[in-house]
Amino acid sequence: MFIPLHRIIEKKILGKFTAYKLQLKSMPTGTNEFTYHLGSEFFADMESEDIRSGNVEVALTVKNSGQAYKLDFVMKGEIVVGCDRCLDDLPLEVDTTYSLTVKYGEEYSDESDDLLIIPESDTYLNVAYMIYDTVALTIPMKHVHKPGMCNKAMSDTLKRLSREFDDESAEGLDEGEADMPGDDEKEVDPRWAALKNIKENN
Repeated sequence: MFIPLHRIIEKKILGKFTAYKLQLKSMPTGTNEFTYHLGSEFFADMESEDIRSGNVEVALTVKNSGQAYKLDFVMKGEIVVGCDRCLDDLPLEVDTTYSLTVKYGEEYSDESDDLLIIPESDTYLNVAYMIYDTVALTIPMKHVHKPGMCNKAMSDTLKRLSREFDDESAEGLDEGEADMPGDDEKEVDPRWAALKNIKENN
């Protein structure tokens, strides 16, 4: 679900997220609580392509049993993404949770969504990417403004371009572009062929 620590180091941006390092080896047993604020700088440092800005509060509870660490995240706030239709800013509410158990082992393993194994040599765990990925997963597949809320100029432009594309496609079909001389070796899109047959039969 999240990017392994060695990839964070490879990107050379770990220094930007030192505040998100959990010192596991020296953490007291029992319950430990941490809070984080995700502002626009956080998402900019993540070089996020999906989230333009945000204002999210994160509460993290770590229960250290001495054998394992149980991490419980609670995230609430708002992020801003681009509208799929008009590309303008679109605010989205964030209200989500995520839980993970961390244990020490011989080598790194994140094959399970709720269990992370880290090497004994790792004295800390950086949770920045866990937090980011959990927030990013709240973004719906289709994110658009409510009807009437989109940028009108952009919406009108998209509609005009769509009509022009449809008109050009229809003209190309009428002129029989698929049967142009010299194009015998080109594969004809079966959708155009079907439309052409319907037109001829009518």
